[in-house]
Amino acid sequence: MIVMAVFVDSSVVIGLAFGEPATRSLARILSSTARVSASTLLEAEVLACFTRERVDRKLAQPILDRLTWVAPSRSLGDEIAQVLTAGYLKGADVWHLAVALYLYGRSPGTFLTADVAQREVARRLGFKTDLR
Repeated sequence: MIVMAVFVDSSVVIGLAFGEPATRSLARILSSTARVSASTLLEAEVLACFTRERVDRKLAQPILDRLTWVAPSRSLGDEIAQVLTAGYLKGADVWHLAVALYLYGRSPGTFLTADVAQREVARRLGFKTDLR
């Protein structure tokens, strides 16, 4: 299956880097995706995780290099409110979804996460969350 574009959160990148079983199918999807976007917050979360786990950050670089970074140039208050109306999440998870809403506008695309609660809120927002 060839997918044109997806937005990923930190749980996907960390899961792929550590070989977590829940993200194995995502690796195949991402390898055939033309554009993989992420919030700039993802880099800090991934590198903090690698530091905490005492893993060489260079192992994350191939995944990070493949990403198209999204850095909004305005407040995301409206998008944040939209996310929180769909369900409560931790701040970082809210941010990833708000940035994805900013990127996709009124036509939510594909949002991939290994986090169950975040996936459910993404579905409520109209994102595709499963490409299998």
